[in-house]
Amino acid sequence: MPKASELKRGTVVAINGQPYIVNHIDMKAPSSRGANTLYKVRFYHAQTKQKHEGTYKGDDMLDNIDLERRQCQYSYRDDELYVFMDDEDYSQYSLSAENLGDQAQFITDGLQGIMGLLVDGQIIGIELPQSVVLEIADTAPGIKGASASARTKPATCCSGLVIQVPEYLEVGERVKVNTQEARYMSRA
Repeated sequence: MPKASELKRGTVVAINGQPYIVNHIDMKAPSSRGANTLYKVRFYHAQTKQKHEGTYKGDDMLDNIDLERRQCQYSYRDDELYVFMDDEDYSQYSLSAENLGDQAQFITDGLQGIMGLLVDGQIIGIELPQSVVLEIADTAPGIKGASASARTKPATCCSGLVIQVPEYLEVGERVKVNTQEARYMSRA
């Protein structure tokens, strides 16, 4: 059972018997002497993506959940289902677009580095890698002489994700995108 002070982003705990994943931790150190450090933790439900917030003292214990993390890769899409294949035993897991939520915008053919979150052999969610490489499908034409750090323009990636990119980038270029913040990082 982890203490609140030991929680990290991506840790899975049980709240009311349901699997919740730590999304954000805000630590508050009170100025008065003898007061405990408080941890304001934002969770999201592993299946429904419903948000939950809680405030804990550093030594408060949270319940563990029997969760298995399996290395997977994206295989294909079948209507509203995204199918992932386990890298070790080649078993397949399906998640609906609704369960994936915003994560679906980062998924492209053959994407590797995905961690499947399984409870009792059933997939409940995925963890994406820190960054993915996406191709720019649509954006305004590049401007000659545009500086590398000045202005940005919107670009639609092949997966449908819209991000702000430097104005010198053009259609067909591949960019590295941060999956946590949906933000352009660099050229790929």
